[in-house]
Amino acid sequence: MLQIHNNLTKKKEVFTPIVPGKVSLYVCGMTVYDLCHVGHARVMIVFDVVTRYLRASGYDVTYIRNITDIDDKIIARANENGESITTLTERFIAEMHQDADALNVIRPDQEPKATESMADIITMIETLIKKGFAYAADNGDVYYDISKFESYGKLSGRNIDELRSGERVAVNEAKEDPLDFVLWKAAKPEEPSWDSPWGPGRPGWHIECSAMSSRCLGEQFDIHGGGQDLQFPHHENEIAQSEGAHGCQSVNYWMHNGFVRIDDEKMSKSLGNFFTVREVLAKYSAEVIRYFILTSHYRSPLNYSDESLEQAKSALTRYYTSLRDVVGKEAIVWQDDNVFGQRFADAMDDDFNTALAMSVMADVRQALNKQKDAEQASYLAGLLYSFGDVLGLFQQEADAFLLGDQKDNESEKIEALIEARNTARAEKDWAKADQVRDEIVAMGIILEDNAGKTTWRKS
Repeated sequence: MLQIHNNLTKKKEVFTPIVPGKVSLYVCGMTVYDLCHVGHARVMIVFDVVTRYLRASGYDVTYIRNITDIDDKIIARANENGESITTLTERFIAEMHQDADALNVIRPDQEPKATESMADIITMIETLIKKGFAYAADNGDVYYDISKFESYGKLSGRNIDELRSGERVAVNEAKEDPLDFVLWKAAKPEEPSWDSPWGPGRPGWHIECSAMSSRCLGEQFDIHGGGQDLQFPHHENEIAQSEGAHGCQSVNYWMHNGFVRIDDEKMSKSLGNFFTVREVLAKYSAEVIRYFILTSHYRSPLNYSDESLEQAKSALTRYYTSLRDVVGKEAIVWQDDNVFGQRFADAMDDDFNTALAMSVMADVRQALNKQKDAEQASYLAGLLYSFGDVLGLFQQEADAFLLGDQKDNESEKIEALIEARNTARAEKDWAKADQVRDEIVAMGIILEDNAGKTTWRKS
């Protein structure tokens, strides 16, 4: 029985979808003005696994992840580059997809864009004004009046009076209260704008997600996800907007993944302490990055380091080495396995605990290494591939991972050297055998002699 930690109630709850057998999932996506960093990769991978597991559990999942393609940072970057906003955003949407595909992240069912959702955004703002939750200011902006939403702060636990007492930002004269947030921004010179009942302008950030989620999934849906940093104010404001407009609870389960940290600081572009996915892919394979991210529970902080990635690489090497010579290793229906399959399901049902699920995989690998019966070995390998389907792992041939990218004739050269070493050993020319081995190792190759057979892999 799946339980999800609901950040709205601050506890694990049995998951009960609104429509039996169906799951509606919305995740806040990227603001597309730069390359994705490892923190973005964690969001994509975490909710990719959530989607995979829900589908493996028999649910019909509708997965929506939005794209913010208009905001202050995008405008500033386009001006800095001397290019149009559309050119900038389309380029970085393509770059985002390239990174996600490399990380084996399944595409969402829909990826709505803010610029293509203006009619929905304007309609929702009109509704909020009509219901008394928002007001149009004299300067052409429209603001949400948080004093009219009695449960403001219920997601983040923030208290309005405490927020107001801690307000240090100069009061915008157009606002009735310094804590009110913008729904519609009046147009500025040389900035893109759309027509509205309040004059030309563009939407505030928070209203985009309320409008897009309700258009794609309805006024109430099952799960809303995103990074921990979005809990306040973004998701808090989403709740105020959506519930103010629709008059009902908008989301049943709120999920937030933890930060990726470097030296105990959150990885972020604003702090300048981030690594792009491209930079990490230049040193490690995409599957290593994915494995590293899944070694921690999604709600826990994840400390980025080369040491952690090397550990992930070593762990994957052990798996692929175990799978390398197994015959007939097709994925099986893991739910039918009463031992390992049940343990894997129990781990994932416990708030998508990938760290615990991976410990089950490690036990399967150890059992595979000890297994002498070919049929049982094939079964255990099939279990690993089946678990891998849920976690997005073991998606390539073992040799492709172990041997790495080879130049056209490199593999042939290595095989020839191994043959020369084997010949020298057969002739008991140990000096020659050691010399050839040293030459192979100098190429960045690890040799493994087992049961009279020599295999190799990239170090």
